[in-house]
Amino acid sequence: MRFSPLMLLALAAPLAAQAAPQDSVSPWLNIPYIMRGAETTGRAPERVTWTPDSKWIYFRWDTAGTPWREARHWFRVRPAAGATPERVSDAAADSVAPLLAAGSLSPDRKSRAVSALGDLWIVDLKAGTARRLTDTRAKESDPAYAADGRAVLFTRDDNLFRVDLGTGLVSQLTDIRKGPAPKDAKPDTGQRGYLEREQTELFQSVRDRLYADSVRKAAEKAQDSLRAAPIYLADDETVQTISASPSGRSALLFTSIPAKARKPTIVPDWVTTSGYVTNIDGRTNVGDAQRSGRVGMVDLPTGKVTWLSLVPGDSTAAPAWAFPMGWNDAGTSALIFAVTKDYKRRIIWRVDAADETHEAREAREAHVAGGVRLAALDSLRDTAWVDGPCFGCGGWLEGGKRAWYVSEADGWAQLYSVAADGSDKRQLTSGKWEVRGAEVSPDGRTFFLHTSEGSPYEQHFWRMPVGGGSREEVTQREGWHQATVSPDGKLVADVFSTADRPPEIFVGPCRPGAALAQVTTSPTAEWLKGPWIDPSIITIKASDGVEVPAHIYRPQDLGAKPNGAAVIFVHGAGYLQNVMRGWSDYYSREYQFHHLLAAKGYIVLDLDYRGSAGYGRDWRTAIYRHMGGRDLQDEVDASRYLQAQYGIGPDHVGIYGGSYGGFMTLMALFTEGKHFGA
Repeated sequence: MRFSPLMLLALAAPLAAQAAPQDSVSPWLNIPYIMRGAETTGRAPERVTWTPDSKWIYFRWDTAGTPWREARHWFRVRPAAGATPERVSDAAADSVAPLLAAGSLSPDRKSRAVSALGDLWIVDLKAGTARRLTDTRAKESDPAYAADGRAVLFTRDDNLFRVDLGTGLVSQLTDIRKGPAPKDAKPDTGQRGYLEREQTELFQSVRDRLYADSVRKAAEKAQDSLRAAPIYLADDETVQTISASPSGRSALLFTSIPAKARKPTIVPDWVTTSGYVTNIDGRTNVGDAQRSGRVGMVDLPTGKVTWLSLVPGDSTAAPAWAFPMGWNDAGTSALIFAVTKDYKRRIIWRVDAADETHEAREAREAHVAGGVRLAALDSLRDTAWVDGPCFGCGGWLEGGKRAWYVSEADGWAQLYSVAADGSDKRQLTSGKWEVRGAEVSPDGRTFFLHTSEGSPYEQHFWRMPVGGGSREEVTQREGWHQATVSPDGKLVADVFSTADRPPEIFVGPCRPGAALAQVTTSPTAEWLKGPWIDPSIITIKASDGVEVPAHIYRPQDLGAKPNGAAVIFVHGAGYLQNVMRGWSDYYSREYQFHHLLAAKGYIVLDLDYRGSAGYGRDWRTAIYRHMGGRDLQDEVDASRYLQAQYGIGPDHVGIYGGSYGGFMTLMALFTEGKHFGA
């Protein structure tokens, strides 16, 4: 739930110790203008993607002033200074979709298998053309090149298939069905059983029918034996993911099982098309029954499944969730990321396919089940819960000789690698900052990193060799960067923002310190003329001695006189960062509303209280088992700060927020009401 700024302004009005000055900076600082949202501030460019020839950048966007009801449309732009984005028609977007889709590189790295528009395609990366493999109503997804480059493995209708690129022949590799498995009927006993036996003894025609039936069943069984055996799941179990080995001999099957005892919170939906109130199934309460699932290694020639035990010390326990992190080039081993149900342990497993050997067999925590070897490459425990930025990032290096991942093992999300046998673990980055995004370059030699190195309030793009060593900071302008490198590695498309300017695409050479040219302008010309400020970042010393970051909006920043009152804003989500030198798309209205408050004489504080993102593991977990505890005390300390620094008493301090910020507001008024006046 989000509070209307109009309602909040009405609530805040009684806080003022003196009459607020008249707003002299219209037309921007009024509620109707602020609430227009994306119509004025624009929509951030999304899904920024290069064409294979590095000549075009495609992205989802809308030009300034587009009505807020409009969804983003496809645009494209040349990567050059002075280039103008052009709208792409729906038909043209469909035609180019295969070229923009991510997928699986061929062994010779000349083509890519992709899923686009629900079908399969092969993209020639040099020619920039796409060849369609399927045209069906069913949705084909997760294509993966076979190790020999002659076939593509893919998923359709929750089963695994193979298409031969030479002949076009499509073969079904798995036969996954809803359970339970059928059982042969038991012969009747008693009177009915006696009657059946007597009929068989008395009548040749009955015996002939039974013989013909047995011959038919034998023929069907012989025919079925040529295909993979059926895999029966539980009645409520569904396929989550199938990850095929490039060897074509094995696949990992990930399933999902709903929590039977789950009890959701019922939320009434008052505004409906029918005019009648309906109920929405909301979230369960914290600690309620959780979904689970299973992970199995499937032997593709036979359909035999070996279900894996991914919780060390308990062969019967299922993880809270698990997903594949990829196969090595040979298709002999895969990585699995698994989290235990109490969320206190994360394990990265290496699993070796049945009947396929791994070059290194000496690994700790290894066991063999059904010919499948499982070894833990890394395990992270947390007394609160495992999480953090880039949680789940990882994959193979050097064709499968090493694996990489991001971990908070030292208290900060940093990059690590480990040999495939579990030895030679290396920490590749370190410091009191976070790796927020990581991927390996197409040639496998370089890490592309987005980190907060240098400032927790900024995000920059870095390059680093996969073996570690010195890093290059490609983006150096102060602010928030999300960069995408061109396929040829020469250029970068950087979605860049500052606290007072929404995200725009900048393009230029992919090298440190290179000048990048702006190619989009999202806000309206009118909005760009507004009084928008880059709010100062301060720290407030909390009652436990910790310095808590905050944005501050002062009346003098807007040419106004203080009115002796203040407002504290509490961001939502809990684990979210809002104090940064970048644009907050989610809180763009609040950003403008805080200008309105400051223009009317209020000081406004916006804290990254304990539990917020961006400041390491200890900050993230400081609210463990006590939401509305340490996080709320940070807001209380902000009220004390206002009194100490500006002489604003608690009766002239208001607090507001939505979602988790709404919860915090209610906790403040119910449990710490003496520190807040509204």
